[in-house]
Amino acid sequence: METKKDSTEDKILEAAKNVFVTKGMDGARMQEIADEAGINKALLHYYFRSKERLFEATFGEIIKYAFPKITQIVQTDGPIVTKIEQIIDAYIDLLIKHPFIPGFVMKELNRDPSGLFKIVVKFGLNPKAIFDHIQLAMDRGEIIKMKPQHLAINILSMCIFPFAARPILSFVVFKDDPKALEAFYAERAEIIKKFVIDAIVIRENHIDT
Repeated sequence: METKKDSTEDKILEAAKNVFVTKGMDGARMQEIADEAGINKALLHYYFRSKERLFEATFGEIIKYAFPKITQIVQTDGPIVTKIEQIIDAYIDLLIKHPFIPGFVMKELNRDPSGLFKIVVKFGLNPKAIFDHIQLAMDRGEIIKMKPQHLAINILSMCIFPFAARPILSFVVFKDDPKALEAFYAERAEIIKKFVIDAIVIRENHIDT
Protein backbone atom coordinates (compact mmCIF):
# COMPACT_ATOMS: atom_id res chain seq x y z
CA MET A 1 0.00 0.00 0.00
CA GLU A 2 2.88 2.35 0.86
CA THR A 3 4.52 1.65 -2.51
CA LYS A 4 1.32 2.72 -4.26
CA LYS A 5 1.24 5.95 -2.24
CA ASP A 6 4.84 6.77 -3.13
CA SER A 7 4.24 5.96 -6.79
CA THR A 8 1.18 8.22 -6.90
CA GLU A 9 3.04 11.06 -5.22
CA ASP A 10 5.91 10.70 -7.68
CA LYS A 11 3.45 10.86 -10.59
CA ILE A 12 1.88 13.98 -9.14
CA LEU A 13 5.24 15.73 -8.68
CA GLU A 14 6.34 14.87 -12.21
CA ALA A 15 3.03 16.07 -13.65
CA ALA A 16 3.15 19.24 -11.55
CA LYS A 17 6.68 19.95 -12.74
CA ASN A 18 5.56 19.70 -16.37
CA VAL A 19 2.59 21.99 -15.83
CA PHE A 20 4.39 24.52 -13.64
CA VAL A 21 7.29 24.78 -16.08
CA THR A 22 4.87 25.42 -18.95
CA LYS A 23 2.26 27.59 -17.22
CA GLY A 24 4.03 28.99 -14.16
CA MET A 25 2.50 29.15 -10.69
CA ASP A 26 -0.28 31.58 -11.64
CA GLY A 27 -1.25 29.82 -14.88
CA ALA A 28 -1.26 26.27 -13.53
CA ARG A 29 -4.55 24.67 -12.49
CA MET A 30 -4.95 21.77 -10.09
CA GLN A 31 -7.35 20.04 -12.50
CA GLU A 32 -4.76 20.28 -15.24
CA ILE A 33 -2.13 18.76 -12.97
CA ALA A 34 -4.52 15.96 -11.98
CA ASP A 35 -5.21 15.24 -15.65
CA GLU A 36 -1.48 15.21 -16.41
CA ALA A 37 -0.91 12.74 -13.57
CA GLY A 38 -3.83 10.56 -14.65
CA ILE A 39 -5.69 10.87 -11.35
CA ASN A 40 -8.81 12.66 -10.16
CA LYS A 41 -8.69 16.08 -8.53
CA ALA A 42 -9.88 14.74 -5.17
CA LEU A 43 -6.87 12.42 -4.96
CA LEU A 44 -4.57 15.29 -5.90
CA HIS A 45 -5.95 17.35 -3.02
CA TYR A 46 -5.52 14.37 -0.70
CA TYR A 47 -1.77 14.47 -1.30
CA PHE A 48 -1.40 18.24 -1.65
CA ARG A 49 -4.14 20.40 -0.18
CA SER A 50 -3.28 23.51 -2.16
CA LYS A 51 -1.49 24.58 -5.30
CA GLU A 52 1.00 26.50 -3.16
CA ARG A 53 2.00 23.36 -1.25
CA LEU A 54 2.31 21.41 -4.47
CA PHE A 55 4.45 24.14 -6.00
CA GLU A 56 6.77 24.14 -2.99
CA ALA A 57 7.06 20.35 -3.04
CA THR A 58 7.72 20.28 -6.79
CA PHE A 59 10.42 22.93 -6.72
CA GLY A 60 11.84 21.53 -3.50
CA GLU A 61 12.29 18.08 -5.01
CA ILE A 62 14.68 19.66 -7.51
CA ILE A 63 16.62 22.16 -5.44
CA LYS A 64 17.10 19.98 -2.37
CA TYR A 65 19.64 17.93 -4.32
CA ALA A 66 21.73 20.97 -5.28
CA PHE A 67 21.60 23.67 -2.64
CA PRO A 68 22.18 21.53 0.46
CA LYS A 69 25.07 19.89 -1.36
CA ILE A 70 26.59 23.30 -2.06
CA THR A 71 26.28 24.28 1.59
CA GLN A 72 27.91 21.00 2.61
CA ILE A 73 30.79 21.60 0.20
CA VAL A 74 31.40 25.06 1.64
CA GLN A 75 31.47 23.72 5.19
CA THR A 76 34.03 20.98 4.52
CA ASP A 77 37.76 21.34 5.16
CA GLY A 78 40.04 22.01 2.23
CA PRO A 79 41.20 24.79 -0.07
CA ILE A 80 38.65 27.21 -1.52
CA VAL A 81 39.72 26.30 -5.05
CA THR A 82 38.70 22.67 -4.55
CA LYS A 83 35.34 23.76 -3.13
CA ILE A 84 34.68 26.08 -6.07
CA GLU A 85 35.41 23.24 -8.48
CA GLN A 86 33.02 20.93 -6.62
CA ILE A 87 30.28 23.58 -6.57
CA ILE A 88 30.62 24.14 -10.32
CA ASP A 89 30.37 20.39 -10.91
CA ALA A 90 27.24 20.24 -8.73
CA TYR A 91 25.54 23.12 -10.54
CA ILE A 92 26.33 21.88 -14.04
CA ASP A 93 25.20 18.37 -13.14
CA LEU A 94 21.90 19.78 -11.83
CA LEU A 95 21.34 21.88 -14.95
CA ILE A 96 22.16 19.05 -17.34
CA LYS A 97 19.56 16.89 -15.58
CA HIS A 98 17.02 19.72 -15.31
CA PRO A 99 17.73 22.25 -18.10
CA PHE A 100 14.34 23.93 -17.64
CA ILE A 101 15.33 25.34 -14.22
CA PRO A 102 16.80 28.73 -15.30
CA GLY A 103 13.75 29.73 -17.36
CA PHE A 104 11.39 28.47 -14.70
CA VAL A 105 13.20 30.33 -11.92
CA MET A 106 13.33 33.60 -13.87
CA LYS A 107 9.60 33.39 -14.54
CA GLU A 108 8.82 32.79 -10.87
CA LEU A 109 11.28 35.47 -9.70
CA ASN A 110 9.32 38.01 -11.71
CA ARG A 111 6.11 36.75 -10.12
CA ASP A 112 7.16 36.40 -6.47
CA PRO A 113 10.90 36.81 -5.72
CA SER A 114 10.51 36.66 -1.92
CA GLY A 115 8.37 33.52 -2.06
CA LEU A 116 10.80 31.66 -4.28
CA PHE A 117 13.76 32.71 -2.16
CA LYS A 118 12.02 31.42 0.97
CA ILE A 119 11.66 28.01 -0.66
CA VAL A 120 15.34 28.00 -1.63
CA VAL A 121 16.45 28.94 1.89
CA LYS A 122 14.13 26.32 3.38
CA PHE A 123 15.96 23.61 1.45
CA GLY A 124 19.41 24.60 2.63
CA LEU A 125 20.92 27.57 0.79
CA ASN A 126 22.62 30.13 3.03
CA PRO A 127 24.10 32.92 0.85
CA LYS A 128 25.68 34.74 3.79
CA ALA A 129 27.60 31.65 4.88
CA ILE A 130 28.94 31.27 1.34
CA PHE A 131 29.96 34.93 1.09
CA ASP A 132 31.66 34.77 4.50
CA HIS A 133 33.56 31.66 3.49
CA ILE A 134 34.82 33.32 0.32
CA GLN A 135 35.86 36.40 2.31
CA LEU A 136 37.86 34.26 4.74
CA ALA A 137 39.67 32.62 1.84
CA MET A 138 40.53 36.06 0.48
CA ASP A 139 41.76 37.19 3.91
CA ARG A 140 44.00 34.12 4.09
CA GLY A 141 45.48 35.00 0.71
CA GLU A 142 44.18 31.91 -1.09
CA ILE A 143 42.53 33.94 -3.86
CA ILE A 144 42.58 37.53 -5.07
CA LYS A 145 40.46 40.08 -3.26
CA MET A 146 37.11 41.26 -4.59
CA LYS A 147 33.61 41.48 -3.21
CA PRO A 148 32.58 37.88 -2.46
CA GLN A 149 29.22 38.58 -4.10
CA HIS A 150 30.96 39.31 -7.41
CA LEU A 151 32.83 36.01 -7.38
CA ALA A 152 29.70 34.03 -6.49
CA ILE A 153 27.60 35.75 -9.16
CA ASN A 154 30.34 35.35 -11.78
CA ILE A 155 30.40 31.60 -11.17
CA LEU A 156 26.61 31.29 -11.16
CA SER A 157 26.29 33.33 -14.35
CA MET A 158 28.76 31.16 -16.25
CA CYS A 159 26.95 28.03 -15.10
CA ILE A 160 23.38 29.21 -15.67
CA PHE A 161 23.44 31.40 -18.77
CA PRO A 162 24.21 28.65 -21.34
CA PHE A 163 21.16 26.75 -20.11
CA ALA A 164 18.94 29.83 -19.91
CA ALA A 165 19.99 30.66 -23.48
CA ARG A 166 19.51 27.09 -24.74
CA PRO A 167 17.31 28.10 -27.73
CA ILE A 168 19.91 30.63 -28.90
CA LEU A 169 22.75 28.14 -28.53
CA SER A 170 20.76 25.42 -30.25
CA PHE A 171 19.63 27.32 -33.33
CA VAL A 172 22.25 30.04 -33.74
CA VAL A 173 25.50 28.59 -32.42
CA PHE A 174 25.05 24.87 -33.08
CA LYS A 175 22.68 25.04 -36.07
CA ASP A 176 20.04 22.83 -34.45
CA ASP A 177 22.51 20.00 -33.87
CA PRO A 178 21.46 18.36 -30.56
CA LYS A 179 24.61 16.21 -30.32
CA ALA A 180 26.85 19.27 -30.62
CA LEU A 181 24.81 21.10 -28.00
CA GLU A 182 24.95 18.21 -25.54
CA ALA A 183 28.70 17.87 -26.10
CA PHE A 184 29.04 21.58 -25.30
CA TYR A 185 27.16 21.14 -22.03
CA ALA A 186 29.19 18.04 -21.14
CA GLU A 187 32.47 19.97 -21.28
CA ARG A 188 31.07 23.15 -19.71
CA ALA A 189 32.08 22.38 -16.11
CA GLU A 190 35.75 21.92 -16.98
CA ILE A 191 35.81 25.12 -19.03
CA ILE A 192 34.28 27.17 -16.20
CA LYS A 193 36.58 25.68 -13.58
CA LYS A 194 39.70 26.51 -15.56
CA PHE A 195 38.48 30.02 -16.34
CA VAL A 196 37.56 30.81 -12.73
CA ILE A 197 40.64 29.27 -11.12
CA ASP A 198 43.01 30.98 -13.57
CA ALA A 199 41.31 34.28 -12.74
CA ILE A 200 41.33 34.12 -8.94
CA VAL A 201 44.36 32.10 -7.81
CA ILE A 202 47.17 34.36 -6.62
CA ARG A 203 50.33 33.87 -8.66
CA GLU A 204 53.82 34.80 -7.48
CA ASN A 205 53.98 37.76 -9.85
CA HIS A 206 50.42 38.92 -9.03
CA ILE A 207 50.22 42.44 -7.61
CA ASP A 208 47.13 42.89 -5.43
CA THR A 209 45.35 46.11 -6.24
